[in-house]
Amino acid sequence: MAKQSKKKIPRLLEKYRKEIIPHLQKRFGYTNVMQAPRLTKISVNMGVGEAPQDQKMLDAAVEDLTTITGQKVVITKAKKAISNFKIREGYPIGCRVTLRRERMFEFLDRLLNAALPRVRDFRGVSNSGFDGKGNYTLGIKEQIIFPEISHDKVVKIRGLNITFVTTANTDEEGFELLKEFGMPFRKKA
Repeated sequence: MAKQSKKKIPRLLEKYRKEIIPHLQKRFGYTNVMQAPRLTKISVNMGVGEAPQDQKMLDAAVEDLTTITGQKVVITKAKKAISNFKIREGYPIGCRVTLRRERMFEFLDRLLNAALPRVRDFRGVSNSGFDGKGNYTLGIKEQIIFPEISHDKVVKIRGLNITFVTTANTDEEGFELLKEFGMPFRKKA
């Protein structure tokens, strides 16, 4: 018989189940565990403006994003032509990846504990990235804050957007959920 290996539960998933859910139930008065908001997916995307002129830039971005997330990347194409930017419909202009389940929690753990502390003059992330439905988008200016990226192999420093999609109904619930995971929000003045 084949041995079944027991999957290791990500640290933040365990924290969510044992600490965050009870905190959210107490804070918002949920009567059921399933009412507590949860993180459903993390979407990471990187725009590559030079892609129509230089395919190597897109390949480098795909390689960086694959290294950061540990998952296969999808190339995004232009939906419509923009003559000022010399872009035609269907041109590759960026790349994205959607993380779920274990990979999502492992990426969040690396982001909070390894990448964000490496940002120069870091004072916390903005509170204004919420969309009104509890989802949060965070912009990062340099992909080199991730320890997986080798500084020698970087072709160009490029930013990326990270969107945290939650089941929260309000921004307040989404804020509280991400804060409990350890998201370093700026202190409100």
